Amino acid sequence: MKHLLSMKNLQINEIETLLERALEFQQGAVSTLKNNFSIANLFFEPSTRTKMSFEMAERKLGLHVLPFDASTSSTIKGETLSDTVKTLEAIGVDAVVIRHKQDGYYNELLSGINLAIINGGDGSGQHPTQSLLDLYTIKEEFGKFKNLHITMVGDISHSRVAKSNAEALTKLGAHVTFLCPPQWQGDFASTSSWDEILPTTDVVMLLRVQHERHDSEMSFSKEQYHEEFGLTRERYEQLKQSAIIMHPAPFNRDVEIASELVESEKSRIFRQMHNGVYIRMAVLETVLKERK
Repeated sequence: MKHLLSMKNLQINEIETLLERALEFQQGAVSTLKNNFSIANLFFEPSTRTKMSFEMAERKLGLHVLPFDASTSSTIKGETLSDTVKTLEAIGVDAVVIRHKQDGYYNELLSGINLAIINGGDGSGQHPTQSLLDLYTIKEEFGKFKNLHITMVGDISHSRVAKSNAEALTKLGAHVTFLCPPQWQGDFASTSSWDEILPTTDVVMLLRVQHERHDSEMSFSKEQYHEEFGLTRERYEQLKQSAIIMHPAPFNRDVEIASELVESEKSRIFRQMHNGVYIRMAVLETVLKERK
């Protein structure tokens, strides 16, 4: 695996190998990387979990992490993303983790660039490492994917997490349902009724309302959204005993989820964050091993 760009590019055996390696890291395995690799994290959109999780994973692997701040880089002067990446390659960087507002930004980088690219999120496109840590969390809980009922709730059309997970979970044999306002369903068929999904759902995967990507016709008040589509205490009580709640975060309390439920018994939200470090270690190691 030279790059990690999209869940569409990963085969089932590659997903399973990454999940297994993440488990080994969680159990205390030491990386087999032999070179002193250098890496830079290029985040052109705000991030807490993804950026810090990658940095923790990189340090645990013993990588040299070059600091990069988009607000003080030459991109402010008009330098293209491609020229920025080529510059980093020229000074000896082996891999870059990139988050960018442009869907599929990586397509313009694949020609003429030899360093490894890991997609940390592209616009409303894909977020493969988030998907992998979600898969890891689900497998940790249920030991399987086949025939599980996964319900994704929220801003489906703008969610790179929804698109990445729908691709992967379907491939792995899970049943995926989307619950959202009709104008937020994008390319997916959806329902707008919680009553249809509450009794059978194994995983409720909540998604952040991405106001920054909306026009006025797509907006809801916080109270209206929570009442119609948020996970309330009443809905929580109707879930199966074995069901779990997930959210890629950041979460808006009392919008997508009642504040009291964020750390409830069924919630795995902070567990997902914990698992992200091991998944990103597995991804980084796998990609860097391709560089001789």
